[in-house]
Amino acid sequence: MAVKKEKIGTVLHTQSEITKRAKEICAQIDKEFEGEEVILLGTLKGSIMWMVEIMKHLSVDTKIDFISASSYGSSTTSSGVVKITYEPQTNMYNKNIIIIEDIVDTGNTLKYLIGKLNERGPKSIKVCTMLDKKARRTNDIKPDYIGFDVDDLFIVGYGLDYDQKFRDLPYISYLDEDDVESI
Repeated sequence: MAVKKEKIGTVLHTQSEITKRAKEICAQIDKEFEGEEVILLGTLKGSIMWMVEIMKHLSVDTKIDFISASSYGSSTTSSGVVKITYEPQTNMYNKNIIIIEDIVDTGNTLKYLIGKLNERGPKSIKVCTMLDKKARRTNDIKPDYIGFDVDDLFIVGYGLDYDQKFRDLPYISYLDEDDVESI
């Protein structure tokens, strides 16, 4: 049974709110990295829409690349084992890396990812997340740039999905527990 988009929970953040916040974050990044180049490293697949928002509003020289890493065993639960399924192709030695995340939840995948990227000898690694779900954090990971804090809800939209659905929503919302069970 498919959940109709009309049944999705309350809109938490509109597209215009997301764009406004991205512009504010980009002003910070531009100031911090003035005269330098940054590599935006998007975490596939959920970060794509947020990464585009960030890219559109940056003034510093920017390159992009992608990485795919996950600790999810099923659609809703973490296996605890992180697997990298796509490696970045860019030389990161002595470069400024900004990891672009859709949401930082437990932080386990991100912590593993930062450790692996540090092996490549970057000048700096920062994290820019659209959403920060601190209630589920199980380690000391703290994103450097945060779009919005969110409660412990099953977030969808603006790149975030449930079983590959709802990524295309032009806003951030959530699924009610009843909806998740009926999908």
